Amino acid sequence: MAAGYKAGDKAYIVESNRIVRECTVVRPAGNLIIIRFENGGGIQVNKNRLFATKEAAEESISKAEPKPVVAQQRWYRSPYDYWH
Repeated sequence: MAAGYKAGDKAYIVESNRIVRECTVVRPAGNLIIIRFENGGGIQVNKNRLFATKEAAEESISKAEPKPVVAQQRWYRSPYDYWH
């Protein structure tokens, strides 16, 4: 995370803790920064959500292992189960 951004700087943001997107700083104002995405959309974010490099943004993504799928026991029987 860089301390300050100027208009026109390139930055990276992590979306949904899984996707890294490049953006351009439009207007910094204190802790809030307006950014524009490459596809034309834009949002206002806190400066701690922006990263100076793509590698730094990718490191911030949590690498949690997926939970194992456990079969659920069915304590009831559907009426459709008896039609066979």
